[in-house]
Amino acid sequence: MDTEPEDGGLPNWAEPPADLPAAVATVKAAIRARIESSGRTVEDIFAQLEALVAERTPEIHAANEESGSAWPEIDFEDIAAETVSPETRALVRRRGCVVIRGHFEHERALRWDQEILAYVEDNGFFDVYTKDPHSFFMSVDSKPEILPIYWSGPQMEARQSERMAHVQRFLNGFWTSTPQPGSVPFDPNRSAMYPDRIRRRPEGVDSLGLHSHIDSGTLDLWMKSEYQRAFRHVFGGAIEEFDPWDAAHRTDGSQYPGSTFTSVFRTFQGWTALCDMDHDQGVLHSVPIPEAIAYLLLRPLLVDVADGDMCGVTVNRSFVVDERWHAPLLEAASGIPDVRAGDSVWWHGDMVHSVAPVTNQRGWGNVMYIPAAPWCPRNARYAASVLDAFRTGSSPGDFPEEHYEQSWPDRFRVDALNGNGRLSLGLPSAGAVT
Repeated sequence: MDTEPEDGGLPNWAEPPADLPAAVATVKAAIRARIESSGRTVEDIFAQLEALVAERTPEIHAANEESGSAWPEIDFEDIAAETVSPETRALVRRRGCVVIRGHFEHERALRWDQEILAYVEDNGFFDVYTKDPHSFFMSVDSKPEILPIYWSGPQMEARQSERMAHVQRFLNGFWTSTPQPGSVPFDPNRSAMYPDRIRRRPEGVDSLGLHSHIDSGTLDLWMKSEYQRAFRHVFGGAIEEFDPWDAAHRTDGSQYPGSTFTSVFRTFQGWTALCDMDHDQGVLHSVPIPEAIAYLLLRPLLVDVADGDMCGVTVNRSFVVDERWHAPLLEAASGIPDVRAGDSVWWHGDMVHSVAPVTNQRGWGNVMYIPAAPWCPRNARYAASVLDAFRTGSSPGDFPEEHYEQSWPDRFRVDALNGNGRLSLGLPSAGAVT
């Protein structure tokens, strides 16, 4: 191990250990011992989480039956006018997800969709794209799919727009930073740019979708010191004090490198619809219980899981949530409602989510991925690398080094950044925000 535990701390590894099963067994034993030192057992704590999931699941099912989806919905204009009701805010906090209606004007989003298509076609992208589209998301089975395009005009316009800034500030506001030694707070009013890709899924395709998973980490959630501190109440037996909206110790950490890791702290993951999509056409589902991350973290500590196993979680693969280990969670899944181009969809960065399969899809399923990533030391470091990639048209550091856009003459340029865009990349603001 890289760091010897001090003052009752847990063994931890800054980098993935060479002997993963041995390290897993070591940290699991230490977490069990810490919980037992509180006068409780892992089984006691896990039973409370099972009860919480059992309580929330009928509520989610009832919402699905009543309105078609348990996802809260908010009009963008209410966010901009700061008129979102306390009841709606409480529901977003309880469910951990939300659909923002009219985030962008419908016609503008449809126009962006066509502009992105022209951007990739005019630059001959499909003539040179050679990567296996299934290598990143292992259960996807449709083409076209997730395209490694980052610097188109529409993507950058959306990322730096004032409408996006309004929504990101609103979403960041659900999180707090409990004062803790060594934990640096974040700025909810300033975003760090996190360029992600686009999805283009044509009508008529069959898709297996994406398995249920989380994106906030893998073994690092148990084995790195900053995450051990972030989940200190889960690993210390004080489950009643665990707040899934507490950002303490997340703002200066990092994940183990791998194909599914992210260098930034995302309060919410999100995407913006570029076309109209019906709720039964292979859309996003989530388990709208933010506290479920504690369930995932403690499930491997039960006696039916081998000492060297974390319910199949390992490095360099996605954190799969499956029927064998997590069936009660999956019972609570809820799909998004119908969305229109310009709506945006957001879910807590720790939440279980998936994409449903579809056969002979009706209509297109196109989105651009834009999360909420507030300014903090961790995100500022990544923003500096993003700026370098942006200037050269390269793929950002969290993604495969494909660099398709380096020679494309019509990619977005630094001199087209507005004040929001400049601040999100660590540059001084230049003039008024547009």
